Amino acid sequence: MLKIAVPNKGSLSETAVQMLAESGYQTRRDTRELHLVDERNGVEFFYLRPRDIATYVGSGALDIGITGRDLLLDSESPAKEIASLQFGESTFRFAGPDGGFAGVSELEGRRVATSYPGLVKAFLAQHSVSATLVRLDGAVESAVRLGVADAVADVVSTGSTLKKAGLTIFGPVILESSAVVISSGIDKPGADTLLRRLQGVLVARQYVLMDYDVPLAKLDAAAAITPGLESPTISPLRDPDWVAVRSMVPLADTNHVMDALYDVGARAILVSPIHAARI
Repeated sequence: MLKIAVPNKGSLSETAVQMLAESGYQTRRDTRELHLVDERNGVEFFYLRPRDIATYVGSGALDIGITGRDLLLDSESPAKEIASLQFGESTFRFAGPDGGFAGVSELEGRRVATSYPGLVKAFLAQHSVSATLVRLDGAVESAVRLGVADAVADVVSTGSTLKKAGLTIFGPVILESSAVVISSGIDKPGADTLLRRLQGVLVARQYVLMDYDVPLAKLDAAAAITPGLESPTISPLRDPDWVAVRSMVPLADTNHVMDALYDVGARAILVSPIHAARI
């Protein structure tokens, strides 16, 4: 069976489990359950701490895992990222006292507090900077005030938490992270199917099906508005001067596309959600 590691808790867990369910896989009913066999799909799920998943997959004990890109890089595991799942986005930056640092080069010989020492060490090495890393499990923004570190490296969203701690962001972005699928590098039956299914869920979430009727004379203009992924589907109607069109449209553009279609003469414009897809 294909052995898959899934986050058992935290910000990645709920969405990862939901995507697997939408992909047709069996998911656990009890959050205390750590192992699940899905006989129909030929997979085993292991619910693990997100921080440990890259280690298990990299060792070859498990074949596939869902974790954060930040956790993968921080683990220094040989596991490889093979797909992005486009959720759980986060940005890592350096921060220090107001006016204390102008750039990453000024961290030379200083103390940097972080929950991701492997990730930060690799980044500093790329910039030829040697610093002492202070590993903390959380609340790294307090490290400077308490005298444990001179600067911090942490996840930043709005920066308000760092600002309240008297810290200012400086230097380049360390990493743009998101949830990813990782692999041990060993080909196993079912791995390609899993990736296709997950990709189908992403497509289904990002697109809708749009159906409309349009005068044949206006078809080229309408098709230019809704080109679809390859080409729109055109069907004849009883009235030879009209055709029916079906096309995939980005969900975010739905109302703008409907307005544009109406302006060129399309009517009976309908939108339907996509529950699954194979592209």
